[in-house]
Amino acid sequence: MIPVTRICFVCLGNIVRSPLAENLFLKIAGEVSDVQRYYIESAGTGAWHVGESPDPRMRQVAARHGLRYDGSASQFQKRDFDRFDMIVAMDTQNRSDLMRMALSPENKKKIFLLREFDPLAGADVSVPDPYYGGIDGFEEVYQVIERSCRELLIALEDGHLGRQE
Repeated sequence: MIPVTRICFVCLGNIVRSPLAENLFLKIAGEVSDVQRYYIESAGTGAWHVGESPDPRMRQVAARHGLRYDGSASQFQKRDFDRFDMIVAMDTQNRSDLMRMALSPENKKKIFLLREFDPLAGADVSVPDPYYGGIDGFEEVYQVIERSCRELLIALEDGHLGRQE
């Protein structure tokens, strides 16, 4: 039996960044690894968009890169800490919200920022939220998430995660 790593990508509303990360990670894993080694979901810290489809602007940009996806938004719950090995937040506010929800030190150790894995992040550890901007912001976010997901997969495949603190 193949050991499965269970990952949940988390943003604010679960309609832009985290569903893109969920689907990009699965696509990249399918290209370079055994995708069955990973169980991936996404969620939001807020409930505003629960049940809604991913943002059409993000899906448009993703489709230009050959990635098509659908789904519906859900909200991260405290019980989800038991369901996942890693909780990957899109920005520092999402991370703070998750840290407040974590019921134990073990749960807190599961929380990472996606850009911890981005070689171009520098001091900017948050994936920007393009929701209120133009289409160029969605393209920038696609590039950041793709880079970060590739490096996250490499860290997982190599068996080390190298948390930057």
